[in-house]
Amino acid sequence: MKKLLGLLGLVLFNFLFTSWVALARESLLVVFPPTNYQTSTEKIFFIGTAPPAGQVLINGKVIKRSQSGHFSPSFPLQLGENIFKVRYQNQERELKINRVSTQPELPQGLGFAKNSLTPAVDIARLPGELICFSAVAPPQATIWVNLVNQNLVNQNIALLPQPSFAQLPPNSSILTGFNQPNRSSLSKYQGCTTVTNAADLGKPEFNLQLNDQRITQTGLGKIEILSPAQLAVAEITSELGVTRTGPGTDYSRLTPLPKGTMTTVTGKEGEWLRLDYGAWINSKETKIIAGAVAPQTVIRSVGYRQLNTATEMIFPLEIAVPVSVEQGNNFLTLTLYNTTAQTDTIRLDDNPLISRLDWHQVSPQQVKYTFNLKNIQQWGYKLRYDNTTLVLTLRHPPHFPQIKRRPLSGIKIVLDPGHGGKESGASGPNGYLEKDVNLVISKLLRDELVKRGAKVVMTREDDRDLSLVERQVIINTEEPAIALSIHHNSLPDNGDAENTKGFGTFWYHPQSHSMAVFLQNYVVTNLRKPHYGVFWNNLALTRPSVAPAVLLELGFMSNPYEFEEIVNPQAQRKMARTLAEGITKWFKEIYLTTEAQRTRR
Repeated sequence: MKKLLGLLGLVLFNFLFTSWVALARESLLVVFPPTNYQTSTEKIFFIGTAPPAGQVLINGKVIKRSQSGHFSPSFPLQLGENIFKVRYQNQERELKINRVSTQPELPQGLGFAKNSLTPAVDIARLPGELICFSAVAPPQATIWVNLVNQNLVNQNIALLPQPSFAQLPPNSSILTGFNQPNRSSLSKYQGCTTVTNAADLGKPEFNLQLNDQRITQTGLGKIEILSPAQLAVAEITSELGVTRTGPGTDYSRLTPLPKGTMTTVTGKEGEWLRLDYGAWINSKETKIIAGAVAPQTVIRSVGYRQLNTATEMIFPLEIAVPVSVEQGNNFLTLTLYNTTAQTDTIRLDDNPLISRLDWHQVSPQQVKYTFNLKNIQQWGYKLRYDNTTLVLTLRHPPHFPQIKRRPLSGIKIVLDPGHGGKESGASGPNGYLEKDVNLVISKLLRDELVKRGAKVVMTREDDRDLSLVERQVIINTEEPAIALSIHHNSLPDNGDAENTKGFGTFWYHPQSHSMAVFLQNYVVTNLRKPHYGVFWNNLALTRPSVAPAVLLELGFMSNPYEFEEIVNPQAQRKMARTLAEGITKWFKEIYLTTEAQRTRR
């Protein structure tokens, strides 16, 4: 009976599934944008599908479709609410899209534009530093800021209209070609001042006068002038403290600081701290050390430890100070800040990686070490503090014992199928998700690499949640020869989804550039794929420094024509095989170049 009920259940499931598939084939599907979508772009694309027979219209206009019936046309947007009606035969979907302005808007009466007063958060600066204010207000107005310090001394700062100002587009605009600044027609007023003594200046008062009308508005951010003799000292509490060029996640990343680094705080902006060597870090990655004085150290001897697969350079310091790393062809430089050299002795014997180590004091508080390397290709590095001793680990080239028989024998490769679980990634016109096709091709690529002798570690082998940090930890723990993250692309709202397609590669550290360019050229040439481009990009899966790491975008889910190839099993196998061949040839090329350099030495 149980078997019969199970069989009947299976039959019913198959009937319902078949009916659902048949219904889906006869249905109009719009996967992007959702209704009530909000954007600031001047146009937007629609991704969806319908049965190939018949026409699909958007607001009465017949749109182009692929052989399978997929579509992704773009339509202009007016400011405010836009209504689109997508129709296929007797089916219709109505979508509302709200385009919002990125320009500051002036109020109906006299006043400043909303959210235009800066500083907008609490700030702290050193005595004598510029403190600047800005506001957006009507033309021909008179604007000034009033500051009152602890001694009740009044200071008025005139804010003058600037000739013109422009708003920069987001970094993602380079992916669509629309990365030009937009000029504003509004008047921006700016002015700066300095304060020579430590003080708590409170919140500034912004004044606006036009004709006979005048208003005053209190700024959002308090202003503090720090005492140079009482600056706080912060310790980095995260494993690698994320440092940036400015106070916010929009600013570019710098070399992360190892856990335990000590540094003086010379400024604040909201929850961000400015460190004594110029970088900014979120205060959540630090703790303030009560009573600590400004960290300074000397450095004397430098030594090394020879490991099987790496060289560890040892820098004994009195205190853990900030550091930065720069890579180039045949060299790597390590800069120590708040450091003065008393170095007379460095030991570095004949080394498989380093030909010579040079150093010089580039400023009274900054020492730079330059590692002259024997090969152009670098294979990764790590930075850490053992108490107050800085350890720089430089990884050696992988061994190629069977390069002619099994070309990838002994080579460890980490493959990361992008997204997974709740992070679905991009969607194809029929709702097929990027996370799923990433996993399919990653498994095919894994099998091809294993055939060639590689040891492959997958960050995920099923559909599961896996954070970007967890993926980075896998790469750092496994220490592979290379790491590849497999993705499929889509575009920002204002992209031309209907006509944009192709293979693209993304790299971050210079050690990854050679592989990125090689794989891009190899895939484009051998598969005759469109060339989307090679990009330097600050991505979570290109940032690990322990190995050359590249993120591959194999094609565009948002392109209705390329999508048909993306989901084609034969094309998927061909892509995996071509990638494996490209990786193998890149390793062979590096091996031959390294051997040639070794012979010349």
